[in-house]
Amino acid sequence: MISFIKEKVSCWDRLAAETRPIFIYGMGDGALKIMAVFREKGITLSGIFASDDFVRGHYFEGYKVHKLSEIEAMVDDFVVVLAFAAGYQEIVDKIHDIASRHTLYVPDVPVAGGGLFTYDYCVENAEKLRAVYDMLADDYSRKVYANIINFKISGRIEYLSSVTTPKEEIYRSIIRPHENEVYVDLGAYNGDTIKELLEFTRGRYNSIYALEPDRKNFKKLAKFVDGMSHVFAYNAAAWCLDTELPFSNKAGRQSAISASSETYIAARSVDSVLGRKAATIIKMDVEGFEREAIWGAAQTIAHYSPKMMVSLYHRNEDIFELPLLIKSINPNYRMFIRHQLYIPAWETNLYAVL
Repeated sequence: MISFIKEKVSCWDRLAAETRPIFIYGMGDGALKIMAVFREKGITLSGIFASDDFVRGHYFEGYKVHKLSEIEAMVDDFVVVLAFAAGYQEIVDKIHDIASRHTLYVPDVPVAGGGLFTYDYCVENAEKLRAVYDMLADDYSRKVYANIINFKISGRIEYLSSVTTPKEEIYRSIIRPHENEVYVDLGAYNGDTIKELLEFTRGRYNSIYALEPDRKNFKKLAKFVDGMSHVFAYNAAAWCLDTELPFSNKAGRQSAISASSETYIAARSVDSVLGRKAATIIKMDVEGFEREAIWGAAQTIAHYSPKMMVSLYHRNEDIFELPLLIKSINPNYRMFIRHQLYIPAWETNLYAVL
């Protein structure tokens, strides 16, 4: 038994026991993953609906795509299953509005890797979950950690809304960037997180190292940093060593290393890129390969104790394996966990500082 885990029944089991019609809200990869679990668990799907702007009389996986108002006119009482990610206040508010009128679940399906995050999964990894919980530096981190785990089991959005922290507060209270940072941005996308950092340092920095594997994203990144001094941008994946890896270019945030791809890209370790020089901040959002990126930065982490900002939401095991790995490399870190505005539990990140 893990005292901070209150949810024992998964949203999948609740859905399997439902007698009301179940409708998926959204299309795309998330819906496909959820529908696959529905088939596996014998959960009956009654239909699909989308936001009004996306309804054009078309079909998704054999289901006609409706507007929510159409379903509400046809069915008195039904269950909504959210199948897309929402990171903007307007969309989050809309989801909460739907949840106020209908039973709503947001199943947790991993961005990378397989398996489902259930209470049984937590029991299997109880020792690691407790170890992370106990090592966290403040009570609020422990509350966030508990809520995220309970959300991942139950799919209930109230667990997220009660522990959402604005990004600005995280930078000011935990990261506290100064004007002489050596910033390593792994998964630099189009330069958005470089821009974020510079907003807090009044545009000043010592140097910036940015890795982005997707070609189209890298072009946008290169355009963003063009003319900036002491910025080193690499069209490469962050990895545990310098090599080449098969990579699926999707021209978005979901581009990822893929064994099925015939396209290869360069991969670099942070230790190699820095050439044994110090970093003061390392940010990692590398679509499920954070573990490999951490190993590739192990010397830097151990010797220079850079402030760390690491995504914890791509794989089921990230929520406990990544904090334990970083702590094993550098036991001096104080660990914080914060969740920024997002449904599901994306933008749940580890912040490690001295």
